[in-house]
Amino acid sequence: MARVFSGIKPTGHLTLGNYLGAVRQWVAAPDDGLFCVVDLHALTVEHDPARVRRLSRQAATLLLAAGLDPERCTLFVQSHVDEHTRLAYLLECTASDGELRRMVQYREKAAKAQTSGEQVRLSLLTYPVLMAADILAYETDEVPVGDDQRAHVELARDLAVRFNQRYGRTFTVPRAVYPAVAARVMNLQDPASKMGKSDDSGPGVVYLLDEPEAVRRKVMRAVTDNEGGVVYDRASRPGVANLLDVLAACTGGDPERLAAGYEGYGALKRDVAEAVVEVLRPVRERHAELAADPAEVERVLRAGAERARGLARPVVDRAYGAIGLLVP
Repeated sequence: MARVFSGIKPTGHLTLGNYLGAVRQWVAAPDDGLFCVVDLHALTVEHDPARVRRLSRQAATLLLAAGLDPERCTLFVQSHVDEHTRLAYLLECTASDGELRRMVQYREKAAKAQTSGEQVRLSLLTYPVLMAADILAYETDEVPVGDDQRAHVELARDLAVRFNQRYGRTFTVPRAVYPAVAARVMNLQDPASKMGKSDDSGPGVVYLLDEPEAVRRKVMRAVTDNEGGVVYDRASRPGVANLLDVLAACTGGDPERLAAGYEGYGALKRDVAEAVVEVLRPVRERHAELAADPAEVERVLRAGAERARGLARPVVDRAYGAIGLLVP
């Protein structure tokens, strides 16, 4: 059976885009998958330590609320498993400066930091290597992610192949797996940008814990266009296409066929809003139950970290020996 690994960064409240683009795939993954709150990645930019801790707990609670079953999978926090950082340095010694500086997210975030007068942290450049370590430490076969993470999984593949060629067969070469629709949910106010956790455009972002009325208000105010008629065309009608993608992901339909059933944007927006409310309702209700029992969430995370360490340590020790280090 293919081993599945994926992670989510606690840099903001989880969104509808996170849920449709990644988390729902995790819930449907085969047994024995590993899912991680990648808190170390949240340190690559200016941050409030208390907020990172709070969002890490919230993310873990939401993943359980979304349906991850600790009896079927391993849920843990990245910083609780030292093997991630142990392996990251070996992969930094395998990666090149050029391929990291070409990463789109590095260029975008570095430019944003410079514009705001902040220093660009070295970790912002190297964190894709840590992400590769997250994946390769577990002999991962499949990484279910949203489309925006495609380049990062490709880097993990490249580093695995390069390490294996230089030092002998050590790592499984992973592959990315994407949802059929809504692989990348876009901002409702700016359909050229993804719906991100750390997005400043609150009205364009639906959060998993939004109240139903807030969801309806955001969807009804979504940007469409002035063309008239409902047509599924991502290139020329991105706002409408985004709504159709979301509706298709929530109802199990096909966006092009769904478009044929609407004459105007009002009816489409109302149906999208109600579909999103119903998809998120059980997540919000289960989150409220889990949040009332934080000790249980902590127990799940401790047990998950212990199991993850047991799986990762032999792989990382093997990599240490292959590259020429004395294995502890």
